[in-house]
Amino acid sequence: MTNQSPEQISRDFIDKILIQSGWLIQDKKSIHLSAGIGIAVREYNTDVGPADYVLFVDRKPVGIIEAKREEEGHRLTTVEDQSKEYSQAKLKYLNNDPIPYVYESTGELTRFTNYRDPKPRSRPIFAFHRPETLRASEKNEKQLRGRLLDLPSLPISGLRDCQILAITKLEESFKGNKPRALIQMTTGSGKTFTSITFIYRLLKYAKSKRILFLVDTKNLGEQAEQEFMSYLPNGDNRKFTELYAVHRLKSRFVPPDNQVYIGTIQRLYSILRGKELEDSLEEGNPNEKWVPNEPVPVEYNPHLPPEFFDFVVIDECHRSIYNLWKQVLEYFDTFQIGLTATPDNRTYGYFNQNVVSDYGFEKAVIDGVLVPYNVFTIETQISKNGAQIQKESLFKEYIEKRERLTRRKFWEQLDEDLEYSAKKLDNEIVNPSQIRTVIKSFRKNLPQMFPDRYDLNHEFEVPKTLIFAKTDSHADDIIQIVREEFGEENRFCKKITYKAEEDPKSTLSQFRNDYYPRVAVTVDMIATGTDVKPLECLLFMRDIKSRNYFEQMKGRGTRTLSLDDLRKVSPSARFTKDHFVIVDAVGVTKSLKTDSRPLDKKPGVALKDLLGAIAVGVQDEDLFTTLADRLIRLDKQLTEKERTSLHKKRKGKQFRRLLRRF
Repeated sequence: MTNQSPEQISRDFIDKILIQSGWLIQDKKSIHLSAGIGIAVREYNTDVGPADYVLFVDRKPVGIIEAKREEEGHRLTTVEDQSKEYSQAKLKYLNNDPIPYVYESTGELTRFTNYRDPKPRSRPIFAFHRPETLRASEKNEKQLRGRLLDLPSLPISGLRDCQILAITKLEESFKGNKPRALIQMTTGSGKTFTSITFIYRLLKYAKSKRILFLVDTKNLGEQAEQEFMSYLPNGDNRKFTELYAVHRLKSRFVPPDNQVYIGTIQRLYSILRGKELEDSLEEGNPNEKWVPNEPVPVEYNPHLPPEFFDFVVIDECHRSIYNLWKQVLEYFDTFQIGLTATPDNRTYGYFNQNVVSDYGFEKAVIDGVLVPYNVFTIETQISKNGAQIQKESLFKEYIEKRERLTRRKFWEQLDEDLEYSAKKLDNEIVNPSQIRTVIKSFRKNLPQMFPDRYDLNHEFEVPKTLIFAKTDSHADDIIQIVREEFGEENRFCKKITYKAEEDPKSTLSQFRNDYYPRVAVTVDMIATGTDVKPLECLLFMRDIKSRNYFEQMKGRGTRTLSLDDLRKVSPSARFTKDHFVIVDAVGVTKSLKTDSRPLDKKPGVALKDLLGAIAVGVQDEDLFTTLADRLIRLDKQLTEKERTSLHKKRKGKQFRRLLRRF
């Protein structure tokens, strides 16, 4: 039982945080300002009374701390005037200027105001800034928030309209000193390119010291690193990585001399806890792959202090701002920019409803940034309702069992009827006949989905297809049956998962750039954030619980591709990629989890009948979106001669404007 007063308990907490942050603590009766870079002096006298703490850097007073009891945490903002009064007071023995860096703290909660900012505003911080940080800040003529006001206008060459709008609105948000901003851009519309563009501007013009690009899987981090390496800024012949150092975090060590850092939320969490991280824990969605038994709070890390980064860009932020991951983001004293195609109410709430870009799937399709899609449904009785394995009454019935990891088979007697639901199918129960039924139907109907895909020998060419499986074992079953039903060799269908025996990155590169494989089967590895532009067909053999995740998976097929590039991997293609097909074998498109539906709501109605209905004044939303979808596809198939003729007939009016009206 302690005899300390609440005030003294708070002072002890504050002392501990100051020491962690690199400060030496001294009493006013034994001051030795040359003992270190940063000295925190308790109860230093001023002309308005003793200040709880005065912070000295290189013997110069730069900061004030107003200490309060823990139970006064709710009223820290109400003592800001008192703190400011101390910051403007004259210190005993010194003819000092007003002190710019002001803190209010209980030890548990701390707020900070930088009075060198254009419009000083307090904000919560995890810990006090280190002496080296305040020393560097003192040397800057303008603070970061002041430099953000001076960002020059954005050169628009090479940028899409949606990217121009997102960057412009984001920079307006920075100038308004809004700490969090959300960029909502549909999958495939160029979120990463947009991010690198504004990151470049923040480094060049706002003189940001370090920026973190945060992802939630290793795969996304590797892709982001490649995009930084290939990015060529406007007005400069040098690539981004020739101008600024980019470092992808692979261990606990965080080198201080880079400008851009790429890392997973899992690794940042481990770094802040001072632990190493197994590489395998970076391979999938952190909310599924790694959930500790007990949430462990992050701790102050002197090698990665809260002020280490100026900005954090959170890719696929809808997966990184919840649960224990949220504390990683709140550790850093930064501006936060969220990137997502699929925000929900929690996402909007976390980013203070500051949505600087709202660019959905339909807008992207109409602008020609993405291609629309059709849905083809395959439904089996077992996938819908499950089934029963019956025990024979006169004979002992044995069923085949399989170990998940080794795939070793063994036999076990069935003592009673075994019922299983559709949910257990391919997870706990494997029914090869059901898989074969789906693949047979898929193969049979492919020519109907892609009627123009016959080569010179009148042989049907299977479009690049990605199959989503439930598990790695399920993927193996699918691959075997696909090869059998299509009568093809091994290279026709390959597995691209984290557990694949072949190098999954090499197989992914082949799938993206070569003729073979025609079909790839994955679980999670290329479900999100991986570009395979020639992809024209997605076969869902697993249901998806998350609306966000489904939108990401669907986005694998939305990328546009020119006819020349499409023919490099699919030589029989007659037109540029103008749509893709979702083959739904599990009912994934029938639920309400998806925001973006096919624009073509009337696939059985001929174009001339659509035009006829509109000509007589039929007013129907589905009619207009269907017509827009058909015209979008026609637009992609037009030759230059046809396009010029259409332009003349429309008297110079852009065709895209007509689509937007629909």
